[in-house]
Amino acid sequence: MSREYTINGAAQTVAGVTTLVAIRPNTNCALEIIRMWAGQSATATSAQQRIQWGRQAAVLPTVVSATPQKMKEGDPVSQIIGGTSLAVGTCGINASAEGGGVKSPIGHDSFNNVSGFLWLPTPDETIVLSPSSALSFYLFFPTAPGSLTGWDFGVVYREIG
Repeated sequence: MSREYTINGAAQTVAGVTTLVAIRPNTNCALEIIRMWAGQSATATSAQQRIQWGRQAAVLPTVVSATPQKMKEGDPVSQIIGGTSLAVGTCGINASAEGGGVKSPIGHDSFNNVSGFLWLPTPDETIVLSPSSALSFYLFFPTAPGSLTGWDFGVVYREIG
């Protein structure tokens, strides 16, 4: 049986160009990214927003620690824990500093801030990070949004192994 978890932020104020969610695999399991979303609730003013996702090498962002939540009540707690420096096996949201590491985009999109962004891949299109990877997975605003308040965003991942 697979174990799925979510890392998310609700009603967040972002700093502009911002890593929304970052996660780094643990030594014991690979991570499969199976869903992502972002949207804004603080305004009714329609605007376009760019979004990007991919892998980042060190130096990694400084993030706000966030504890992954289980999707299935009977599952154990995630092997990933909240952290601020994105050490192996940690995750966080809403970066306060982006770090100098190279971002390697896997995908880009543009969405309307009021309608929101949703990425639901087919099984063949999921993203997998190896155990103990030196890379983190990120969901990122490569351009500053017109309004910085009221952002909801998240990533659902599956632990493999």
